[in-house]
Amino acid sequence: MTVEEAYNSWAAQYDTNKNRTRDLEAVALRATLADVPFEACLEIGCGTGKNTEWLVRKAMHVTAVDLSFEMLERAKKKVSSNKVAFQQADITQPWQFATQVYDLVTFSLVLEHISQLDFIFDQTAAVLKPGGYVYIGELHPFKQYTGTKARFDTEEGRQEVACYTHHVSEFVQTARQYDLKLVDLNEYFDDNDRTGIPRILTILLQKV
Repeated sequence: MTVEEAYNSWAAQYDTNKNRTRDLEAVALRATLADVPFEACLEIGCGTGKNTEWLVRKAMHVTAVDLSFEMLERAKKKVSSNKVAFQQADITQPWQFATQVYDLVTFSLVLEHISQLDFIFDQTAAVLKPGGYVYIGELHPFKQYTGTKARFDTEEGRQEVACYTHHVSEFVQTARQYDLKLVDLNEYFDDNDRTGIPRILTILLQKV
């Protein structure tokens, strides 16, 4: 099952299933971007619109992109605003969906499904204004080291989505090659219990 097929299958239950990773990343995005100003946002991995709703309240325009048609259909029903444009696209191909230059590009639980980061950061830098920001919210690699990955249950059994592990240093060092400097890095824990393994890694970058 491809990543696209997996998320199309997952879409019907994505918002209703218990999902600590989904819910904590939403908290992390809001905390990280609370004081970051932006008017034009490119949201990569909008899914069913869990973050789009919040981004659209802060931005003048949001281009919301996802690989999954079924996830996008649910996002369109959830977010009714003339400030958002939904696009189905594969971000491993040239970014023709980017209709302008942006103040902010966000990635929510997306890059774990991408094997190589270089092309992604190259395209990101190309559509970002100087001084613009990049938010990355991912399942923490520490969780991945223990075997945790995106998965969901169906009548046919448990389905696991193809994932790749990117170490913290890989995110930061690859971004630096494309003039994206580290501004902030944080970790979020289940029930805010910092004695355990962090669930979510957030990275905030800025274009030099």
